[in-house]
Amino acid sequence: MNPLRSIILAAAKNGAIRTAVATAPVSRDVVRRFVAGETTAEAVAVTRRLAEDGLTATLDYLGEDTTDAALAEATVLAYEELLSALHDQGLSDRAEVSVKLTAVGQLLDEELALANARRICRAAEAAGTTVTLDMEDHTTTDSTLRILAELRSTWPWVGAVLQSYLHRTLDDARALASSGSRVRLCKGAYAEPESVAFDAGQETDLSYVRCVNALLAGDGYPMFATHDPRLVRIITERAEAHGRKPGSFEFQMLYGIRPEEQRRLAQLGHTVRVYVPYGGEWYGYLMRRLAERPANTTFFLRALATRN
Repeated sequence: MNPLRSIILAAAKNGAIRTAVATAPVSRDVVRRFVAGETTAEAVAVTRRLAEDGLTATLDYLGEDTTDAALAEATVLAYEELLSALHDQGLSDRAEVSVKLTAVGQLLDEELALANARRICRAAEAAGTTVTLDMEDHTTTDSTLRILAELRSTWPWVGAVLQSYLHRTLDDARALASSGSRVRLCKGAYAEPESVAFDAGQETDLSYVRCVNALLAGDGYPMFATHDPRLVRIITERAEAHGRKPGSFEFQMLYGIRPEEQRRLAQLGHTVRVYVPYGGEWYGYLMRRLAERPANTTFFLRALATRN
């Protein structure tokens, strides 16, 4: 693992660093680049602007690793409010939601997380849109896939996320590449042991391409989350080789990263979905974004060091 990436991920769990970052004047400007805002209204406004650019969105109410049932309940209520607002604003056909199961009680009780996820799925169904279950660190993978299977028995459109840096992912991709299945493939952003994850970036990329082929060869709807120009080119080439037309798969990119490329791909006729996080719990999310691309930290750390 890149040493700077290790440092950033460690910083994500350090309370003192969190306080320093959260209170630094520069932080708000940096956060605004990657996070849509803290309120439902701000998230909906960003979704509308993206739609005007020909882009779609998946919205994530920030929070994870919840060990308080009341906080899990608050997260469910936030998603219900968001989905109602998307429907009322006529944006349901341009946006869905992404849900981290640890934010709705997975670490407390799997059945609680399932019940809460069902509530969000019912709200999405009423709004006329869909839900994707985010994948988190490897200790939750099996639980997440169990909950996914339960939800899909009622709502077959519930999306899954797979991370190419895990050794197991090619098998999971093959298993999930069935008719009607929606699967987002990303590289992965959590610190994982070598026993379960590839250590070198090249191995993760090779795994990503193998999974691309498995998903394109299946009957499902693949969603390829990457900002890597080389992987975008490979996905385009492999989709053509598999007879996949634009609209039978999509590209996904993070809010605030490569917006020009997002618009370029959309102008070529591709579906491009932007991952839009919002809410007050932005710190862990920001740290993972910086860890994925340590070069992003240069501006941030320079500004943070000179904040006084």
